[in-house]
Amino acid sequence: MNRRKFIRGAMGTCAALVCSAFIQSQAIAEDKVRLRFQTYFGTEMDSVTKKFVKNVKQWSDGSLRIMLYRGGDLVSNDQMVSSVSKGVIDMAHGVGAYWSGQMDIVNIESGLPGAWSTVDEAKDIFFNQGFSNLLSEAYAEKGVQYLTTGFGGRYDLLTKEPVKSLDDLKEMKLRASPQAAKVLKELGISSVFLPSQELYVGMSTGVINGLIYGGPYDYVSLKLNETAKHYTTLNMLTPGWTETYMMNQKKWNSLSDKHKEVLTRAVNQMADDAHEVFTGSDADILQKNVFVVNSLSKEDSARITTAAQTVWDEEEGRSERNAKAVAILRDNAKKLGRL
Repeated sequence: MNRRKFIRGAMGTCAALVCSAFIQSQAIAEDKVRLRFQTYFGTEMDSVTKKFVKNVKQWSDGSLRIMLYRGGDLVSNDQMVSSVSKGVIDMAHGVGAYWSGQMDIVNIESGLPGAWSTVDEAKDIFFNQGFSNLLSEAYAEKGVQYLTTGFGGRYDLLTKEPVKSLDDLKEMKLRASPQAAKVLKELGISSVFLPSQELYVGMSTGVINGLIYGGPYDYVSLKLNETAKHYTTLNMLTPGWTETYMMNQKKWNSLSDKHKEVLTRAVNQMADDAHEVFTGSDADILQKNVFVVNSLSKEDSARITTAAQTVWDEEEGRSERNAKAVAILRDNAKKLGRL
């Protein structure tokens, strides 16, 4: 064979192969979907969020990728719904109470005092009793796809002095969230609100001598165990909060069925992993005897649920959808003997 013809032929073949490879690589790149996802978590939950990113990539064979942003990186927590709705971010993970006032149902979604007492009960309310359908409807009105709900950890009382009954709290200066404060007021217990960054100083200086903020992990994270040792299980709300996973509706609709399945599976896994971290950390701390632990009586717990009806009534009156949501909570509480 003529050497020049051979070289020209070989070069032509190589060029064709390079061109073909380039076209294939371009097609693969175009098939890859990248989603901007912001969580309200900080670096303390990287074990959970980075696993979520890894799972999405692995389960989609690399065709679906998550660009992870932590709390406040792109938007503030209270702007998550509006930002997802506008497509500023594709996905978000936060707590409904952050965007209270922007949607009717989110205070109920986050957890009303007395709404549930175990994670199994909360999951049953959300996923078996129709509550998630109401959430899907509410978020859809904002152009947002509701993906699922995650569940937090404990929500109990930390005080300087031991607490044996609700009546003991009438002599204390407590910090509580606005909704919990309404319940305490019905019980004749006064309280004030302080942001988390002021709790240590407030407890240390005696501005307050007790607070309802979270669970053992939260209290130790804020070093509040240095200011008080008496931890009392209230049975006011366990888990103490819920977390919402959502996505821009148009972006969700544009995904393939495979990508929707991968994302749904990965989001559910992340919700479970986060809950395990919350509850596992709480349990570890309690086992180390960091706190002296006590629990209110069933009678006092029932008094809390009854007093919480003031808050339930207020939320119920905000909309027809809220009335349906509260009806689910009441039917459940009656079925379990709490009302």
